[in-house]
Amino acid sequence: MRARIALGGRAVDIDLSRPVSLAVELDFAGAQPRHFGAPRASAQPFEAPGFAGAVARGASCNCLSVTLIPHCNGTHTECAGHLTRERLDASRVAPLGLLPALVVSVAPEPAGAEGSDPAPRPGDLVVTRRALERAWLSAPPFEARALIVRTLPNRAGKRVHDYSAETPPYLTREAAQLLTGRGIAHLVVDLPSIDRARDEGRLTAHRIFFGLPPGSTALAAATRPDATVTELAFVPDEVRDGACLLELQVPALGGDAVPSRPLVYPVSP
Repeated sequence: MRARIALGGRAVDIDLSRPVSLAVELDFAGAQPRHFGAPRASAQPFEAPGFAGAVARGASCNCLSVTLIPHCNGTHTECAGHLTRERLDASRVAPLGLLPALVVSVAPEPAGAEGSDPAPRPGDLVVTRRALERAWLSAPPFEARALIVRTLPNRAGKRVHDYSAETPPYLTREAAQLLTGRGIAHLVVDLPSIDRARDEGRLTAHRIFFGLPPGSTALAAATRPDATVTELAFVPDEVRDGACLLELQVPALGGDAVPSRPLVYPVSP
């Protein structure tokens, strides 16, 4: 089903019947992406007296009990509540409907003149402000509220990669500042975290993106409490760099992070 909608004073065409999912499929019985040494996500039949929880075991239906850590097991969307004492549910922050968005592809590189807190260590690779500026569409058809970052090389193995024993690329302080300066409220990355995996608890990029001062744990101090970060996504090659519409699908679950399914809709003038 095709539709024409107005964004930023310009009309764009969109095919609502053919979105592309950026979510990593979480296979409870197979290989899975993981981060920070978290255990595998798992699913077991729920058993009760007279009920085996699985048709294969003689039950009338299948009923699984699922265990996972949203931050570490697969694609997830998180909010400022990730860093605050007060509870904030990502499912209440995630916007409804379609968001004007841009897709950019960048190659992580040594930090050089850009950094973070603590400073990047030798061998770290980072997504820099410079790389994002080079990849940013020069004349987008609308003002983007969301940015989707694909890191290069774009290997299919990212869908099941275990990052626990390594330091994956992350955003520099300057990169995070660029995003907030350009009005990006919703960020989607194929990285397990926008901060260094072990950064002494600083979470510099998260704090910049949510507008939370260093060391603060008060939700009231966050100047961007409506922002979201989606991590451990996968951006297939069929999704081209440039303008698109993004839909963040999340379940109605409590918590500062929830499993999610970001959908991309290509647009044309």
